[in-house]
Amino acid sequence: MKNKRIIFLIVSFLTIVTGLFVRLKKHWFPDILNLYLGDILYAFMMFYIVSFCVPHKNIKARAVAALLICYCIEVLQLYQAEWITAVRQTIPGKLLLGSGFLWSDILAYTIGVIAAFLFEKFMLFKGRPDDKNIS
Repeated sequence: MKNKRIIFLIVSFLTIVTGLFVRLKKHWFPDILNLYLGDILYAFMMFYIVSFCVPHKNIKARAVAALLICYCIEVLQLYQAEWITAVRQTIPGKLLLGSGFLWSDILAYTIGVIAAFLFEKFMLFKGRPDDKNIS
């Protein structure tokens, strides 16, 4: 279990680094990719943060939890109180909470969690049939 947590932490960190790289080098990527890749990576990262926090839960439960967190953060963007708007204007606030509700973000989060789910199921722990969390 401890080894899995380390792997989940490393994947989360690498996803953050990838997201920052994509953000800095967005001129390298097509516009359509720039629109959605950040949100896809955000959801991918959220799956592995959830996995780090509750590694004993099965993969489906972790995927649902990550999706719910992403969806809740997106819906929270509809709330425009002065204090939370001020938080969103900071760099950490914008990265964590976003700035405006978009239905396309819901789709991107769904794609990101599905990608993380498939990455874990078919690549990350491939060849470990005794793993009860990968069912």
